Parts: sequence; C-alpha cells; structure tokens
Amino acid sequence: MKERFLSRAWELERSASIDTYLKLGGYKALDKALKMSQDDIIEEVKKSGIRGRGGAGFPAGIKWGFIPKTTDKPKYLVCNADEGEPGTFKDRYIIERDPHMLLEGIAIASYAIGAHFALIYIRWEYVEGAKILWNAIKEAKERGFLGKNILNSGYDLEIVVHRGAGAYICGEETALLESAEGKRGQPRIKPPFPPTFGLYGCPTLVNNVETLASIPFIIDKGGEYFASIGVEKSTGFKLFAVSGHVKQRGVYEKPMGYPLKKLIYEDCKGIIEDKKLKAVIPGGTSTPPLTAEEIEDVVLSYESLQEKGSMLGSGAIIVMHEDTCMVNIAKKLADFYSHESCGQCTPCREGMPLLRNILTRIEQGNGEEGDIPLIINICEGILGRTLCPLGDAGALPILNYVKKFKEEFESHIKEKKCPFRG
Repeated sequence: MKERFLSRAWELERSASIDTYLKLGGYKALDKALKMSQDDIIEEVKKSGIRGRGGAGFPAGIKWGFIPKTTDKPKYLVCNADEGEPGTFKDRYIIERDPHMLLEGIAIASYAIGAHFALIYIRWEYVEGAKILWNAIKEAKERGFLGKNILNSGYDLEIVVHRGAGAYICGEETALLESAEGKRGQPRIKPPFPPTFGLYGCPTLVNNVETLASIPFIIDKGGEYFASIGVEKSTGFKLFAVSGHVKQRGVYEKPMGYPLKKLIYEDCKGIIEDKKLKAVIPGGTSTPPLTAEEIEDVVLSYESLQEKGSMLGSGAIIVMHEDTCMVNIAKKLADFYSHESCGQCTPCREGMPLLRNILTRIEQGNGEEGDIPLIINICEGILGRTLCPLGDAGALPILNYVKKFKEEFESHIKEKKCPFRG
C-alpha cells in the first residue's frame, strides 16, 4: 500500500490546523455522508470489514448496527482515547498531528447512529492532546463542521473532551462509561451492553480513536475499496506502534497482512547493535509474546497471530533482543497489572499481586522450587474468571513467558541470581 491516509499529514507544518486538513480534502467525506441515509453509511462501514482498532477487533459496522433505530432516549457516541496499554502510542499521533480527521470520523459516525452528543474520553497523561482537541473542536465549529446545522444539513452535533484520571482500567468501555458519569472506573456486568445501555443508561456507540479516524476514508473511497486493502477478514490499513530494541522506533501505517519480520528488519532497520532477536510482543503487553522462530511466517492480521496463540491487540509491537531477561519482563507486567487492577474481582485483585511477589522473589535470586508450577496455577486461576479482560491481560502473557522461556525461570531459581546481570 503506497497510499497513506491516517499518517498522511504527520510531517506537514501545522498538521493539526483545520486549514491544513482542508487542503488535503478534509471534511469532504462528512459533506458526502450528510447527503446519504444513515443505513447507507452503516452499510458502507460493514462492506469495509473494518474491525475495532482498540484491541478487541470486533467488526465496527456490526457494532454500529446494534444501536436501536428508534428509542425514546438520546443516543451518544463515545470515542475511547484512553490509550493506556504499555507500548501503545498510535492514537496519540492521530490526536496530536491530525485531530480533524478524528473529529470528522466522529461526526460521520454520530450522524449514522442518530447521536447529537459525542464525548472524547482521553487519558489524563495526554495533556497536550487534550488542548489540541479543544482547539480543533473550536476551529471546526467556527467553520460550520460541528455545532448547529452542520453544513446546512439540519444536523446538530456537540463534541466535548473528557479527561480521565490515569486509570488503565478505563480503557475497558464500560469502566470508561462509569468514569465519564463521574463514578469510580470499574467495569459493569454485561449484559446489558453499551449499544442499548451505555452512557447514562442510553444507547451508546463506543469506538477507538483509530477506528473513527478511518471512517472518512471509508466514506470517501467506499467500503469495497477499503476491503480490497489487507487480507482475509483483516481489511484495510492500520497503525503499528513499534518500540523496544529496534533501530528506528515509531508509528508505521501498513496494510493489514504486512509481514511482521519485514516491519522489524526493513522498516525499523533491524535490531539495535545488530543483536539477535529473542521475542516480540505483537499487540501490546496484554498479548502473549512470540519467539524469534515463531515470527518467521507471521503477518500482521487477526488470523495469523491467532494461529500462533497471540493477538493483534492494539498493534503495539515491542521488540526484545537476546540480552532481555524474560523473568524481568514478566515481573514488570505483574507490577503494572496488579497496580492497575480495579479490585472488583477477587482473582485479579488477589492473583496479580501474588504473581508480582513471586516473580520479584525469583528475579532477586530468592526463588524457590515449586514457584514455576505455582505461577502457572495462579495464572490459570485468573483466566476467564473476571468481569473484564484485565485479569486475562496480565495472566495470559505471564503464563506464556513461563512456558516459552521456562529455562530462564529455572536458571534464576537454581543459580539464585539473574544470568543476564551476572
């Protein structure tokens, strides 16, 4: 895919301004959408095959179709910009470098479901991003792309920016809704689901930043064109945030189905100091790692990574070279997920700190015989037993680190020290 869309303006001067966006054809898709029926817009999104870019990968068009057409309650759209997954920073690039693309996508999606109020829930740490969004909303309203009677269509839409309070759990859509309502950010029991019972108990569409930012392209070019990019059930283009032990870190826009090894060794220029590749986290820290051998034939699609026992997730790729201590990585994950647990579910609330304590002992040279099967037992006791995916997000990767790099864990316990630190 030679054409870039999501990242087309990133290198331009004043890329966040509305004038730059209009020069690139911005808001033409909104004008086109406002002349279409709501059903036709949703059908184009279904044709595109785009799946949620926040991590879950649920087909966006089908999700939009869940919003009831007739209801005596107001409908809402909520943009999930709570990008808290370690290693993920691609939504930040969209927000800070091309915010109007996101606003146009929000406006089209809101019109398609019949919502007149949209909320962007942005993580607390994105201070600059929130300022840029506030300014972009002001610019769009002044030019008639938001607010009352948008483009003389008779359609009204207000968009507000709501800053979170720094909780990773609020990336889960129902915890996000609870937080947006001023409550403690804890996941809700489902069903009911947000499309019928969301923000303030009203029908609500919750979509990720990248998902919504892709909508103008789909409406402008057509769903079939978007579906022609990518592979199988993984269509279109996607942003991949690459970090870790590569020579050229950054966010790369690639068609779905792009070879993972090619991204690492050609686009990212290979491993720092030309060391050997040891492992890759393909979709954020909540996804199981792949060994160097496992990535040989992997492409960046939902199906390919699922076949390898991992997930595409948010598209946050973390590369680790041969000198990386996997016990240390597992311990850092346990640190993070135990800290970010909302405490609502016992397996996660008690299990993650227990994993953290055991892994800390092993890393410090105080591991005991029986720790490895104990870790496996705890992880299996967490999996599938929590209200939201946070428990699985911590337990499943740790379980895979232990199983795939068992000899490192055994070495730490037997030698009473970390072999990578001497």
